[in-house]
Amino acid sequence: MIEERQKAYSRVVTEHDVEVQPGLWRERTVKPLERAVDAVQDCLNRASQALLGRQANDGHWRFDLEADATIPSEYILLQHFLGRSNKEREEGITRYLRRRQNRNGSWSLYHGGPGDMSATVKAYFALKMMGQSPDAPFMVRARAWVLANGGAEKVNVFTRIALAVFGQLPWRTVPAMPVEIMFLPRWWFFNLSKVSYWSRCVIVPLLILFAKRPVVHVDAELGIAELFHSAPMKLRNLDSFSIRSPLKSFFILLDRTIKIFEPMIPNAIRGRALKLAENWMRDHTKGKGGIGAIYPAMANAAMALRILGAPEDDADFVRTVQAIEDLVLDSENETYVQPCVSPIWDTCLSLSALTEAGAQSDHPAVQQAVEWLFDHQIFVMGDWADRAPGLESGGWAFQYENDKYPDVDDTGMVLMSLLRAGAHDKHHKRKRINQALNWLLGMQNPDGSWGAFDIGNNNEYLNKIPFADHGALVDPGTADLTARCIELLAMLGYDASFPPVQRGLQFLVEDQEEDGSWYGRWGVNYIYGTWSVLAALGAIGEDLAKPYVRKAVQWLQDHQNEDGGWGESCNTYDDPALTGRGISTPSQTAWALLGLMAVGAAGTPHVQRGVDYLVRTQNAAGEWDEEEYTGTGFAKVFYLRYHGYARYFPVWALATYARARQGLPTRQAEVITEGPIDLGPIPVLAMA
Repeated sequence: MIEERQKAYSRVVTEHDVEVQPGLWRERTVKPLERAVDAVQDCLNRASQALLGRQANDGHWRFDLEADATIPSEYILLQHFLGRSNKEREEGITRYLRRRQNRNGSWSLYHGGPGDMSATVKAYFALKMMGQSPDAPFMVRARAWVLANGGAEKVNVFTRIALAVFGQLPWRTVPAMPVEIMFLPRWWFFNLSKVSYWSRCVIVPLLILFAKRPVVHVDAELGIAELFHSAPMKLRNLDSFSIRSPLKSFFILLDRTIKIFEPMIPNAIRGRALKLAENWMRDHTKGKGGIGAIYPAMANAAMALRILGAPEDDADFVRTVQAIEDLVLDSENETYVQPCVSPIWDTCLSLSALTEAGAQSDHPAVQQAVEWLFDHQIFVMGDWADRAPGLESGGWAFQYENDKYPDVDDTGMVLMSLLRAGAHDKHHKRKRINQALNWLLGMQNPDGSWGAFDIGNNNEYLNKIPFADHGALVDPGTADLTARCIELLAMLGYDASFPPVQRGLQFLVEDQEEDGSWYGRWGVNYIYGTWSVLAALGAIGEDLAKPYVRKAVQWLQDHQNEDGGWGESCNTYDDPALTGRGISTPSQTAWALLGLMAVGAAGTPHVQRGVDYLVRTQNAAGEWDEEEYTGTGFAKVFYLRYHGYARYFPVWALATYARARQGLPTRQAEVITEGPIDLGPIPVLAMA
């Protein structure tokens, strides 16, 4: 019966020429579908074909990943640090930064957002370093905005560090982070194992910079003293005590105390600490993806290696610089630098969308994507093993290569895409799926939740230390990741009686907001979180009449825009009163639709209006335009524009709707009906 339904709804993609990039990316030719019977099916056909045409020759997808102005600005500063220059690239970055500037002279963290002091100061500094005159009108506007909003004294800690490196601020204004942190034991209130993966990779190279305190010469006319209200080199303490936050005030006092005693540390002890930091950093730069496979960590590592005396041909330095260059995107007119790349994420989501749209397991595009994903499964031990020493690896990372840091979100999404693609039908692949599932189960937190990269990484008090003004030093469990794992377990045939599911559901119930929504940690914002949870609840067979489920459904319905779409701005992280409000976007509309349809609302007017919005806003290429940032890096300080979100999520939502309209189950539901899938024994390892 399942096979007959699959055949009845096979191959939504049509034969069509798609313009693709030469070389790695190729044109796809597939068997045509029968003539589309209506606008929805025609929209789905064109979108599926467009997505298929963007698949690479080796079977994967990778879409551009864009952050804010800080990354390309930091890239320019790094080139100056390394003594390198590329005028053509600088011109491209200049054009990019100028286009991203707001009318009031500032730069924002996301499209349409308010001006941000740190982003503006870094962009201004980079533009001066690239030869832009401070008297140019756009520079005058930027300077006026900075001064009107408190001056460059108000920049965040990471910007202070950058300015100290280039002699624009004294090092004493930077919070104390002595390299002797490398000696701190696990039981101490602060040590490297207590902070998140991204913090670890950024901090260790910084510890070397903090110990060496390099100052790179910048000609006076290229400096940014004009952005400060006070003489910058006379500034001392930029972190202020607050009676409203006694813990933060305590850490500020501790910071100032450490600064007094740090010069007294014997050279022998400092030398040993520096060696430990260097060894850790070099060990984590062995892969071609760079340390942590994220730009800030790579840039810090490149500078740290250089000040430690690494020559130009040092293998770790060469790999690090190349990994940075791999993030640069040059177009005909502009250049910007990605914070990282997202091929695993893009591939598994594209695969899920296309299989839901009817592409079957024997389709060449599906087969190649499956093989590519298996080729990137990780079987080496990473930092996560510190809390689970008996757990075998088996997960997936976000990037092409980041072996020490597989993550729960990618692993869960990859596994669901492989199940949709029928990979579990082959015995040798079931063993690999089982290993990944076992790793995922072993990563569950004691409270029933899942975090992204570590177990029990929830020491929130660390976000109060002066260094952590970005508020993202740790990696606690979140609703979106917990929901992802429950949804996966449901696809494998487990129900709410399975202890990991039981604990996860309890966490979700307790984590729900008063209004019925769920916070979105890795996507903007409550629409993302609520979709994730409803998808899990629908898959696991939760009683949809329960008040907490109905409340979530009502919240999504109440926040639909007049145009039929859904949208939510990044500013909801700053002001929760704005939850669920914003300009309609294709990706967020797709999330809302998927959430509603997961709990049986496919036939409601709200879903019909949402589908109509997607059909109406599809562009001539069969895709959707989306300038808004709907991805979250770190709430309030760092957001992401996934260029693929508006390409695969609408396909997924339209395919789910088309199936429901024809009375057909989703591909996910078909997998569930085959379950429980026998993968062999699945030992759930307790946290060490």
